[in-house]
Amino acid sequence: MAINTYQTYLMTSDDGSTYTNLLPIKSFPDLMQGPNNLETTTLSDEMKTYIPGLKDPGDALEFGANYTAADFAAVEALEGVEKYYAVWIGASGTPLAPDGSKGKFSFKGYAYATKNGAGTDEVQDMTVGIIPSTPITFAAS
Repeated sequence: MAINTYQTYLMTSDDGSTYTNLLPIKSFPDLMQGPNNLETTTLSDEMKTYIPGLKDPGDALEFGANYTAADFAAVEALEGVEKYYAVWIGASGTPLAPDGSKGKFSFKGYAYATKNGAGTDEVQDMTVGIIPSTPITFAAS
């Protein structure tokens, strides 16, 4: 059964055990990448051959969010500090609280905020970037 992006949260933690919602996000990047392909072809091979290399998330993971001064300042305060981050999919309760019941993607990294440009009659947006310092791991719940 397919699910949509409703109830997707960017979480943060100081110790990796108790997480809080960093801010509401509008978009999130690819979280799990396949490994690089390392070519092993020799002149006697009839086709190119490969072995798996390292996984590379491709620089910073960038999350889209609505701009507020409070959210921007909260992320800016995290710059230069390695923290635990996670994308949790799923929530429960009333009011809804993130629980990651449909998947958790966790890692450590360094966050930063950038203010996006905009034109006439557009929403003010910002980008939250997180430079991962550990591999991204998946847990079913």
